[in-house]
This record gives sequence, C-alpha cells and structure tokens, in this order.
Amino acid sequence: MKNSFSILELILVLFILSLVITTFYFKPYENKLLDATNRIELYLKQTRYQSLIDNKENKEDSLWFRKRWTFKFFNCANDKGIYYVIYSDENKQGHPNENESLLDPLTKKRVYSSNSCEYDENRSKYVLLTKEFDVIDTNITCNSTKGLGQLSFGNDGKVYSRLSTHENRSEDYEIKNSCYIELINKLGQKKSIKIEPNTAFIGINKQ
Repeated sequence: MKNSFSILELILVLFILSLVITTFYFKPYENKLLDATNRIELYLKQTRYQSLIDNKENKEDSLWFRKRWTFKFFNCANDKGIYYVIYSDENKQGHPNENESLLDPLTKKRVYSSNSCEYDENRSKYVLLTKEFDVIDTNITCNSTKGLGQLSFGNDGKVYSRLSTHENRSEDYEIKNSCYIELINKLGQKKSIKIEPNTAFIGINKQ
C-alpha cells in the first residue's frame, strides 16, 4: 500500500511539474505575441489618424496618392527576422526614408528601421518584430504585393493593399472585404488584427 501511494505521489508531482514548466515556457512567448499585436493595432490606428489630419490629395500631382500614409512590413537582411515602418512616401520612390517615417507622438522616436534591424536610440524598438517579440512571420489576407504586405490609408476612410505606380489611378487596390493581419511567433502561436474596408475600423480579432 505504501509503494502504491508513493507511485501516485510521483505521478502527481510529475504532473504538477509539467504544468509549471509548460506555463513558464509558453507564457512569455504568448505575452510577447499579445504585446506585439496590441502595439501594431495602436500603430495602425495612428496611421489611420495621420491620413485624416494630413490629406495628401493634390489635383496638380497625378501621383499624389503615392504619398498616402502607409504601414508596411519588411524582411530584415541576412534572415534576421521582420520589421515594419510607418511612412508617407514624399519622394514617391516606393521605399521609405527615415525622415519620411512617422514620429511616435508619445516616445518622439521614428517608427522606422533599416533592413539591418539594429536598435537605434532615435527609432522605436517596437518595429523589430522578431528581435523584440519573437514574431517570425506575418500573413496579410489582402496582400497584393510581392513582399510581406502593406496597408495604405486615404483620408476618406478607404484602405488600400498597395499604391499604383500609374498616374491618376488613386483608387486602384482598394480593399473591398475585411482584411486580417496575422502574426505568428516561434512556437506557431497566432494573433490577428482585423481591418474593415470603407471605414478603416481596426481591432484585434477575437476569434
């Protein structure tokens, strides 16, 4: 009887240990993923807000729409992960410069990184998704680019999956259905953000 009780005790102890180890191992990754999702949600809303207060429309410029405020994901060089930038492409060259990127109103840091993905005291560390949050992949359901994807916002509530390079084509690539940004961490855990067409409503997907 004593031996049987000892075996049951051992099983119970092993079970409790497995729960503790699982909690400590998985929870930090899950918390980081949630933190990354919350921050991207806020930054997307800030991008949307920038488009409202900084209307880029200019009838004298046939490519004015390429200056729309944009949230875009990039791959780091040398397989170091992924990052994102928020910017208005003032020179219309298709790639953001640091001085075109959003200045975070709270931290006064640029929401920007180069593809070296190194920390910089003048740049928000939160854009470094892999380094800071262990996010290794993204999936944008409305992505129409050859890269990881982007979302650009008009001042009228419309959202675009890319910006045309052709003159007077400001309405090309407008999203017509709900778009989801999915973040995936090293453990394969996922969180997603939903962006609605027409209104540009943004919120974390609860499903």
